[in-house]
Amino acid sequence: MITVVGTGTGGAYDTGVLSGAGLVVGARRHLDAAPLPEAAERVVLGPLAPALDVVAEHLAARRRVVVLASGDPGFFGIVRALAERFGPKRLDVRPGVSSVAAAFARIALPWDDAVVVSAHGRDLRWAVNVCRARPKAAVLTGPGAGPAELGAALADPVCGERILVVASALGEPGGERVERVTPAEAAARDWGGAVNVVLCLDPARALSGARTVAGAAPPPAGWALPEEAFAHRDSMITKFEVRALALARLGPRLGDLVWDVGAGSGSVAVECARLGAAVVAVEKDADGVARVRANAAAHGVDVAVVHGRAPEALAGLRDDPDAVFVGGGGRELPTVVAACARRARRTVVVALAALDRVPVARAALTEAGFVCDGVLLHSSRLAPLPGDVTRLAAANPVFLLWGERPAASSEGVVQ
Repeated sequence: MITVVGTGTGGAYDTGVLSGAGLVVGARRHLDAAPLPEAAERVVLGPLAPALDVVAEHLAARRRVVVLASGDPGFFGIVRALAERFGPKRLDVRPGVSSVAAAFARIALPWDDAVVVSAHGRDLRWAVNVCRARPKAAVLTGPGAGPAELGAALADPVCGERILVVASALGEPGGERVERVTPAEAAARDWGGAVNVVLCLDPARALSGARTVAGAAPPPAGWALPEEAFAHRDSMITKFEVRALALARLGPRLGDLVWDVGAGSGSVAVECARLGAAVVAVEKDADGVARVRANAAAHGVDVAVVHGRAPEALAGLRDDPDAVFVGGGGRELPTVVAACARRARRTVVVALAALDRVPVARAALTEAGFVCDGVLLHSSRLAPLPGDVTRLAAANPVFLLWGERPAASSEGVVQ
């Protein structure tokens, strides 16, 4: 058996479990702190594969193996690698308190509604987008993805107000630090190597109602909401039939960043946010900006709103989007689509009422290297007539054009 012992966030090592161990594996700080048997071989964890090879040799020789880890080793920890290599039946896991649980306990906040994301060895942008989209997130840090880097990414005014709680050396007597800082303050400091976890909180929404499912809120029961679900002006809103296909092509998900350019009422932006994406809505009219914000608040989602005219306003957006929806038209359309296509990592979707603008929009996408497709949508809705009869009322046709960046030329998101 391999005994996996988790501690370091308030627990203590069980000296009995170390007795008779032929091999003890762990980070240097764990090995230095534990009462190891004199005869035991020690392996300091660095690259994982060589350490697992040594474990295999000791198991083959029928020697006891103990692995020391921080917190709960089954929570983004070494249990996964050990189970994949040796099988769960070979493991005896004795968890401690996870760093995430300990950090939330230190600030007396419940965390059943928190999203936990690992930035260790992964693209930091995914964790950043989770922090932008959710009011309560815990980020497990790593080299090049610590509080300073996370703070620098979230210090962008478009990200909205966030507070970072940096928890370091959890469980270590005299060394533990739990500090609340702004993203800008986090970006300006050298945090060293003792950081366990960073909590990212929206102060206005850090406490929510009782939950049934832990972690991220379940996806909505439906999408392509009726127009009546949004405040809008003079029917200037993407109709739900068009929105349904647009959402299918955008593919918004937790960890994505989506732009809604020419947002109008913000119906597409709000629906993308409901599906878990971080969203920026760009709208040129002041009354439209107010409507987008009101619609986001009404649906309980966070949508960053930029008051400005595309394509000029797009230059001020620091982070490249995964997907873009372009809902406006006009003479600037080819320039707007081209600007979006240059920066979109995956998809651009364009809704057009005027057929003669389709060729220029399509050309802008293809010139940027996208593979294009599209469809002209005609729909007729049931409409009541006097005498308890029903007719079909035709809606204005809309051309939906989309471009997808070939997989070989787009960056994959590590999850």
